Amino acid sequence: MPETKKTTIPPPITMSSPDLTDEERQSVAKVLQTPNLSMGHQITAFEAQVKAYTGSQHAIGVSSGTAGLHLCVRAAGIQAGDLVITTPFSFVASANVLLYEGAIPVFVDVEPRTGNIDPYLAFAAAQDIDQGGRNAMAWLPPKGASSTAKLKAILPVDVFGQPADLEPVLNTAWRYQLKVIEDSCEALGAAYKGRPAGTLGDFGVFGFYPNKQITTGEGGMIITDDEDAAALMRALRNQGRAPGDTWLQHTHLGYNYRLDEMSAALGVIQMQRLDELIAKRNQVADWYNQRIQEIPGIQVPTIAPYTTRVSWFVYVVRFAPGLDRDEIAKKLGALGIPARPYFLPIHLQPYMVERFGYQEGIFPVTEDLGKHGLALPFSGVMDESQVERVCQALREVIL
Repeated sequence: MPETKKTTIPPPITMSSPDLTDEERQSVAKVLQTPNLSMGHQITAFEAQVKAYTGSQHAIGVSSGTAGLHLCVRAAGIQAGDLVITTPFSFVASANVLLYEGAIPVFVDVEPRTGNIDPYLAFAAAQDIDQGGRNAMAWLPPKGASSTAKLKAILPVDVFGQPADLEPVLNTAWRYQLKVIEDSCEALGAAYKGRPAGTLGDFGVFGFYPNKQITTGEGGMIITDDEDAAALMRALRNQGRAPGDTWLQHTHLGYNYRLDEMSAALGVIQMQRLDELIAKRNQVADWYNQRIQEIPGIQVPTIAPYTTRVSWFVYVVRFAPGLDRDEIAKKLGALGIPARPYFLPIHLQPYMVERFGYQEGIFPVTEDLGKHGLALPFSGVMDESQVERVCQALREVIL
């Protein structure tokens, strides 16, 4: 009988994938051979690595980036009814952590190039809120906030692995005596004017979900130079148990926000590889840039002049008016290429509309980005042939 010719089927393309080696797997396995699965040597080592990498005085490992942001809100003294300036173009967690404490997110629109908070709108909002009355009401949600409420902080988000323009944000914070909580959950390894992302505000937070620059499965890390705040957050992550408390004594109302030893062990090895992991992500982004620039109607991500290093969390393109983003995503899916809208504006999430009365049209730049942005498959383990398959599929559905 004639020999049957085998057809090679290319591996499926996934939306994202962690970059793991046998060293990470062996490190986790070693922890499982010990009786200590929480609050041991691995979390201490992981925190020390992040401190050294960022140059921060304190690093506090927690169960997620969201948990880290929440603890920063607590440490900043933000309470029910207080106001915090932030961005509507983000993952919902950056606003949700304010709601957990009954605080009010004061959204301002974003820069059209980067999707990061517009620092000059943040200044205008802080100035008008400081004056109170009608000036303040122009920036507050349609319902659910008082013009006499106190502005306590600014919470910028470093979206897509690129820092926000933080120098003017810090100037606004200094002028109005506000805390700055830098949400760098998407930007570990990025740099703003030569300074590591997460280090410019009073607090910075990184996230380690499997699609991030490094992963611990679930997990996050807070960095700060504030010794008192660090001590409080360490207590809060461990059910409120402060230094000196006995086994079942709890000084504060706290949470179970601990990062387990297996996750921390994974993080230790991932941190050792961070520069390698970012370099691989940069290479994938370069492959995309080279190909997508040749396809009409698609805009590649913009890198701001103040960004000295991008750490490439996701790769989000934008489509010109007249191109239906959702229809393109549907057609890509039919070709085996996953793609996702990125982001859906926070102020238009159903619970935000119900609670604060937001309507479409309030933040036009955010809404435009939400309508035209599409995240393509992206991770450091993609090879050039996979990027070519994605881009070829884009050509097919657009041209």
